[in-house]
Amino acid sequence: MTNRPTRRTILIASGATGATALVAACGGSDDSGGGDSASTTTTAPGQDGAGDKLADTADIPVGGGTIFKDQKVVVTQPEQGQFKAFSAICTHQQCLVGSVSDGTINCPCHGSKFKITDGAVANPPATRPLPAQNIVVDGNSISLA
Repeated sequence: MTNRPTRRTILIASGATGATALVAACGGSDDSGGGDSASTTTTAPGQDGAGDKLADTADIPVGGGTIFKDQKVVVTQPEQGQFKAFSAICTHQQCLVGSVSDGTINCPCHGSKFKITDGAVANPPATRPLPAQNIVVDGNSISLA
């Protein structure tokens, strides 16, 4: 039996900057549930830890979303000012989702659809939700966490 370090041990050893990055990375998804783990992280201007900018908040339509193919992520805005992010890789057969419309993220390969609110399956054949991704909303800027 090996002794695995606990999250607390890693956080203490990592220091404040490393802990921030680790907590963001540990906020991943659980493929067994309804996909309700998408999160938005808001930081004060000038703080480290955010990745490259994806978009301005105005670029994400309310009730819709935008697919970022290079980053393999889709960012949605289910309600005004509420931003969610999910993997853009369909859980059915790993196709890249192709569009966001009528409240769903749509895969062109086999017709799977996922809810923009939580990534849950809205239309099979996919049986698992899209995994959540962490994003940072800083003012009008959206970046991967």
